[in-house]
Amino acid sequence: MKEKFKKVLEKLKDLRILVVGDLILDRYIFGIVERISPEAPVPVVEVEREEFRLGGAANVANNLASLGVKTYLLGITGSDYGKHIIKGLIKSSSIEDLTVEDSQRPTTEKARVVSLSQQLLRIDWEDRKPISGSVLNKLLERLDVEVDGVILSDYAKGVVCEPVVKRIKEKGIFLSVDPKPVNKSLYYGADLMTPNEKEARQMGKGGSLESLGWALKKELDIKTLVITLGPKGMVLFDKEYIHFPARAKQVYDVSGAGDTVVAVLTASYIASGDWHLACELANLCAGIVVGKLGTVPITLPEVLSALEEG
Repeated sequence: MKEKFKKVLEKLKDLRILVVGDLILDRYIFGIVERISPEAPVPVVEVEREEFRLGGAANVANNLASLGVKTYLLGITGSDYGKHIIKGLIKSSSIEDLTVEDSQRPTTEKARVVSLSQQLLRIDWEDRKPISGSVLNKLLERLDVEVDGVILSDYAKGVVCEPVVKRIKEKGIFLSVDPKPVNKSLYYGADLMTPNEKEARQMGKGGSLESLGWALKKELDIKTLVITLGPKGMVLFDKEYIHFPARAKQVYDVSGAGDTVVAVLTASYIASGDWHLACELANLCAGIVVGKLGTVPITLPEVLSALEEG
């Protein structure tokens, strides 16, 4: 199996994948807490450092690029400082930048205040109104790129909408979806969908996980369904139902694990045509990223090292 994994990883550099969805700028403010504020019963954080990372659809793209895939990223930024930071991170990650600027909304940003590896507070800047007008037209124009597959990374911020999904489906190529239940109807006919268990239950009709999965797959005509189960791993609904136990040595932070899963599943399946192998590899990669703090992509050396360790 190890040699099969290595052959698939070698093939990834020949792939071209387009990620379409909601870009998020993840901002981490690290500091120490030694006192309580005299103004209110809240901790005072003395800031030591600040980091910016690619989140949301941009993290999906970052995972692909880190594994050697030729990656294109289409989403929306505002006309603010966040735009410059996220575009700089996209460029430094060797991702082809197809982003569109919308002066009527902010760049989606999630700021997390962290002390001693404990998240104290999260502050969000976002606008979830539907995409329209010239911004929508530019998004549709930039979908015209030759790729082997498309990943829809939906965080329900407005990019994943009916006109965009319709245009993608017209391309007739492999389509993966990391879904949000509110947009369930848009995913009909996708080649792969990767909800977590909570999302699957919100989209489905109850019952056991297995019966829920088969019913959801049939209802949306999804060719292959993978439901992620956090520390329990993931389950595959393809020709049969298979449970893949988690491979994590330790779970430190689950942020971005779903992004890693959809990226690795899509790329490894397109490269191999083998869902069993794709799930094993995605499970391995998810087990690596949950051992890190914050939104961090998987890297090829990490995967190869994990394979050598067995």
